[in-house]
Amino acid sequence: MADQPADKKFFENLSGAGKAIGVLTSGGDAQGMNAAVRAVVRMGIYVEAKVYFIYEGYQGMVDGGDNIVEVSWESVSSILQVGGTVIGSARCKEFRTREGRLKAAFNLIQRGITNLCVIGGDGSLTGANLFREEWSGLLEELAQSGKIEEEAVKKYVYLNIVGMVGSIDNDFCGTDMTIGTDSALHRIIEVVDAIMTTAQSHQRTFVLEVMGRHCGYLALVSALACGADWVFIPEYPPEEGWEEQMCVKLSENRARKKRLNIIIVAEGAIDSHNKPITSEKVKDLVVQQLGFDTRVTILGHVQRGGTPSAFDRILASRMGVEAVLALLEATPDTPACVVSLSGNQAVRLPLMECVQMTQEVQKAMDERKFCEAVKLRGRSFENNLNTYKLLSHRRPDAELPKDDLSCSTNFNVAVLNVGAPAAGMNAAVRSAVRVGITEGHNMFAVIDGFEGFARGQIKEISWGDVGGWTGQGGSLLGTKRTLPAKYLEKIADQMRTNNINALMVIGGFETCDRIKQSASGTKRRVFIIETMGGYCGYLANMGGLAAGADAAYVFEEKFDIRELQANVEHLTEKMKTSIQRGLVLRNENSNENYTTDFIYQLYSEEGKGVFDCRKNVLGHMQQGGAPSPFDRNFGTKISAKAVQWISKKLKETYRKEEGKVFANTQDSVCLLGMRRRNLLFQPVVDLKDQADFVHRIPKEQWWLKLRPLMKILAKYKTSYDVSDSGQLEHVARHSPKEAETGAI
Repeated sequence: MADQPADKKFFENLSGAGKAIGVLTSGGDAQGMNAAVRAVVRMGIYVEAKVYFIYEGYQGMVDGGDNIVEVSWESVSSILQVGGTVIGSARCKEFRTREGRLKAAFNLIQRGITNLCVIGGDGSLTGANLFREEWSGLLEELAQSGKIEEEAVKKYVYLNIVGMVGSIDNDFCGTDMTIGTDSALHRIIEVVDAIMTTAQSHQRTFVLEVMGRHCGYLALVSALACGADWVFIPEYPPEEGWEEQMCVKLSENRARKKRLNIIIVAEGAIDSHNKPITSEKVKDLVVQQLGFDTRVTILGHVQRGGTPSAFDRILASRMGVEAVLALLEATPDTPACVVSLSGNQAVRLPLMECVQMTQEVQKAMDERKFCEAVKLRGRSFENNLNTYKLLSHRRPDAELPKDDLSCSTNFNVAVLNVGAPAAGMNAAVRSAVRVGITEGHNMFAVIDGFEGFARGQIKEISWGDVGGWTGQGGSLLGTKRTLPAKYLEKIADQMRTNNINALMVIGGFETCDRIKQSASGTKRRVFIIETMGGYCGYLANMGGLAAGADAAYVFEEKFDIRELQANVEHLTEKMKTSIQRGLVLRNENSNENYTTDFIYQLYSEEGKGVFDCRKNVLGHMQQGGAPSPFDRNFGTKISAKAVQWISKKLKETYRKEEGKVFANTQDSVCLLGMRRRNLLFQPVVDLKDQADFVHRIPKEQWWLKLRPLMKILAKYKTSYDVSDSGQLEHVARHSPKEAETGAI
């Protein structure tokens, strides 16, 4: 192992020897829970701790016996892609009593378990914290009754608790996303996309009811992702007179030749007087007032089902590993914590601070303090709501910003796509056009990238022109990989001719799961998969983490024949256990000599008699299909933020007396992207030192820190930098300014 940098912190110093970890799932099930369970088990075993399944949640802990079982590495094989929870979940009335918790403590002590990883909602985590607070008293009571020895009281005096939030509603404060939310959004959007085709055929209005009894996240984000006409959520009830406003909006959309209307209702939706708004009530209103053919679809538990998304698998895997690290580092003074997501960082927060803020949201809604409820939900929720309001309702022309004597507000802004087509581009264009119009600008669309720009393929684009774009894949504007260098003069001429004041460029540097499922039904088979990405190994690495791969070869991390041989030997040993399948990913440009064919032939030859191999080059299918909810949402919000920044810069640099925009090159050409926890505008000139222009990738890739995580979960010995871990933070209450500049 190479020398480790002095300023880095590695988890090898944290030993789990002599410790026992219990993992349970409680409350409602959520896709991705199994990925979290798998990560806890494998990370726990990796650090030499004993790990136990606690079946059926707290009920299993109270009942004991075969409900608490020590597990092995192989116990969690092939559960990564399975929905629900393989260890079961049950609500337990008995655990709510001290007598029930006394039984649970006795059952844990019998196995030496003093570390609990609880995956569930706020109720489950609150119960775990109470259990921790009572722990020493419970042990003393057990000792007094003669059920355990006094020595056991001293030995097991502390109980450590770490929580992970598994909830499809995303109703827990302190984390951007809970395990299961992204998968539930996939289910909703799949239904919405299917409904949109039939609704268009018959000019229908559909009212969709989605889960969210106390939280409107699913309804809000699915409305944002499909461009719904109206959305009802409990945190932000409609204003008085909403019935008429909604009907006017639906009529206007139908008059503009829009053939369908989508209305999304959270199951807990209320009006401003805290009275329920049901999907049936909305349907009856539309039918009675407008006479539209209207249908109701209640999605129900289909939102909990199905295979977890790649996002949920990666999120749950990262959280599971972080949970084990938190348990290993816990001291008697460490409060029970919950592992959360902030931007792209895993963080630890005091469990009860998060629970308290979650309860404050409901209290604010009960008291009809709805603006406060929205803020308590966090920056991400508030930004989602603001973006939806911005994009869903077109302001009348009379209300749009107008030029005045002091400054100009009406500029010409062009939007174009460049590089390879990517899912989410159309959502970004729609957002840019509508936000630009709301800001008072004239919006122009450039067809076929820089090449089309040079040829004058520019047209003004209206609010209605981008209706229905959110869910479409590819690039409706057209995109080419052509760089602008050879067209600079012609592009400049076109900008002068069309008086373009600002340009928004959407583009690049200018599916492993089903295959593994196929392997699951086959004995002793290894799949070699080639992914796209040019010289960037993100897809191979994160795809490997999401699919539970044994290896992922990327350009950013050099490898040689010795490592290839070691991987083959590792797989050979693996095939001697009950795990009899393997998955290897290779980024298309990871190495010019060790090609996909070479790796396939090497594995085939060296694995003779032990396993056979198959290879698959995924190719351009990775660029196809409808965009995911995440891509629609991210593209929409990041584009809205970009246009607002452009608008602000134009107003700052416009000189009324000369009628021109005077912008300096230092900060007028920026890249908008996520860095750690925040969205940042970075001047392009500053990126020169950070980019590898030959290979068109950043010199430092944030996701490389996750490489060891994939290897650990595949049973390789490796170093894992935990410099970013270990700091228990506090739940932040954000200001409006933070909402503008922070994470989305």
